[in-house]
Amino acid sequence: MGVTREKAAENREAIIAAAEELFRDRGVDAVGLVELMKAAGLTRGGFYNHFTSKGALVDEVVTRAMTRGLADLDCAAAASAQQGTDPLTDQFDYYLSPDHRADIAHGCPNAGFAGDARRFDPAAMCDYAKGLAANIERLEQIVRDATRIEEPQRVRALTLATFSQMVGALLLSRAVAESAPGLSDEILDAARGDLRRRIA
Repeated sequence: MGVTREKAAENREAIIAAAEELFRDRGVDAVGLVELMKAAGLTRGGFYNHFTSKGALVDEVVTRAMTRGLADLDCAAAASAQQGTDPLTDQFDYYLSPDHRADIAHGCPNAGFAGDARRFDPAAMCDYAKGLAANIERLEQIVRDATRIEEPQRVRALTLATFSQMVGALLLSRAVAESAPGLSDEILDAARGDLRRRIA
C-alpha cells in the first residue's frame, strides 16, 4: 500500500530539513544518503521517490535557505523599525552574537554554505549567488537609510565591505569556538564594535 500524497509531502519536507542541518554542520560532501535518510526518519530507498539526485536535493535546500534568509532579514529590519531602533546596529548585534555563532543549523545561510558553495553543482551555485546578491541588495537599503549616504557607488562599496566583515568574523569565530572560546568571543566583540563605531 502506497503512502498518501500528504505523507509523501511530509516525508519530502523531513528530508529537506534534515539535509539542511547536516549540510550546514558537516558540509555537503561529508553527508551520505544513508545518514541523511536516517536523520529524516526514513530509509535510503525512499530518497529517489523525492529527488532525482543528491545534487537536486542540494539545489532545493540552498534555494529555500537563501529565500528564508532574505525573509528573516526583512522581518528583522521591520521589527527594528517598529521598536524605534536602528536596523543596522540591531543587525550587527544579532549577526555577531554568541547565539548566532552557535546556531549553525538555522543561522545566516550566506555564511552557512560559504565553504561549500564553490563545490556545488551549477544550479545550486547559481541559487547561492542569487541569494547572496539579493541579501546584499536588501542590506544596501538598510545601510543607505542608516548612513544617509546618497552616492550609490559609495553605499554599494560600504555594504559589500560591511557584509564581508560580518560573515568573515562569524566564520572565524565559529572555527575556534570550541578550541579557543575566548578568542572566538574576542573576534565577535571586535568586529561588532568596529562596525558600530565606523558605520552605525
